[in-house]
Amino acid sequence: QVQLVESGGGLVQAGGSLRLSCAASGRTFSSYAMGWFRQAPGKEREFVAAISWSGGSTDYADSVKGRFTISRDNAKSTLYLQMNSLKPVDTAVYYCAARSGMLVATRPKDFTSWGQGTQVTVSS
Repeated sequence: QVQLVESGGGLVQAGGSLRLSCAASGRTFSSYAMGWFRQAPGKEREFVAAISWSGGSTDYADSVKGRFTISRDNAKSTLYLQMNSLKPVDTAVYYCAARSGMLVATRPKDFTSWGQGTQVTVSS
């Protein structure tokens, strides 16, 4: 298992940017494909972005493609999500997640470890 801790959330105005970080510990970070998910009040957890163990392959939800960028630094055991051109609909709790596999995945059930979440609020 791997322990994950998110940080970097906050309150921003529409059009602004935030950079989320997810620090991992406990297991070999580079052995895990990673993902970001978000959940708004009353909504199901939604896929945002994913990245392979090497960082060479990424996948994005259509709603964030072109605005968000997922990356990882295996030497620092850290996952990142750069969010630009934020919109009020991006408001949610953002979670990082890990799966014991190298390939990208988009389903929450495919991820075995989760962080506690960090709140992102975008005002209009």
